[in-house]
Amino acid sequence: MLDINRDISLLDAYSQAVVSSAERIAPSVVQVEVQEQAARRSRERPGGLGSGLIFTPDGLILTNSHVVGRARSITVGLIDGRSLTADLVGDDPDTDLAVIKITGSDLHAAPLGDSRTLRPGQVVIALGNPLGFQHTVTAGVVSATGRTMRARTGRQIENIIQTDAALNPGNSGGPLVTTVAEVVGINTAIVPGGRGISFAVPINTALLILPLLLREGRVRRARLGLTGQDVPILRRVQRFHHLSSATGVLIVRVEPNGPAAAAGVRDGDIIIELLGQTVTGIDDLHRLLTADQIERATSLTILRGTEKLSVNVQPRDSSAS
Repeated sequence: MLDINRDISLLDAYSQAVVSSAERIAPSVVQVEVQEQAARRSRERPGGLGSGLIFTPDGLILTNSHVVGRARSITVGLIDGRSLTADLVGDDPDTDLAVIKITGSDLHAAPLGDSRTLRPGQVVIALGNPLGFQHTVTAGVVSATGRTMRARTGRQIENIIQTDAALNPGNSGGPLVTTVAEVVGINTAIVPGGRGISFAVPINTALLILPLLLREGRVRRARLGLTGQDVPILRRVQRFHHLSSATGVLIVRVEPNGPAAAAGVRDGDIIIELLGQTVTGIDDLHRLLTADQIERATSLTILRGTEKLSVNVQPRDSSAS
């Protein structure tokens, strides 16, 4: 026989945890309204709505790159009804994170947690402004951790948090919060047509890139100046060269005057190593091409037909104009 009193008690405890956490974080959650420059006109056009999180008392706000990255003007709405103009401080499309800043009094900074402590099944709360409905709260559980997701730039974002907390357009940039009111993620994506599948960038990823965004306004990464795709390597070539991987990166286009072209790399070559480390696909290249490699002689091993070659390439800054 069910213990009804016990069930009610458990429900109350759950509700109290969600309500308490939401009330503590709500003053730090903002609505972000963006105006974008029209492509062939000087007039601005609506760019949409998103969410953001105040994380310092002086008005620094964490949000998504895809919300503010192309903005010509940004307006932030606070829970107390104030509307303030914001400036873009830094933007990193490769992690879909950005920082904007407002100037105002009595701003509430949210406490940031540790996303490494999250466990599947843990209750989490999402706050934001879905479809323009301000200060909306949804709750769910962590469905999985350690997911990967492709950014709009093509790079892979690692350690993504999957949750079943309901998200809709406009939630982007809002916080994912624990029941003790600590921010553990920035909500970033939903699966079109899916139900109960949403994703957040872990707050630990944000903490890694925040100093760079605040100092330089961007995150520097190295680039080779080529376009490639994952391909299998012929088994006889793999055996002949004693390769540890059966796949590599086929170069389909070498950018004229780019680093790869200067090193003599050609269309049709297959990259199998960078810095002496095996390259099994595009994601390995992205992982290895850090800012440390910019303008440094970097060893690149390729297959050209059945021949194995090593060249030195000097990657350039991917965010340089």
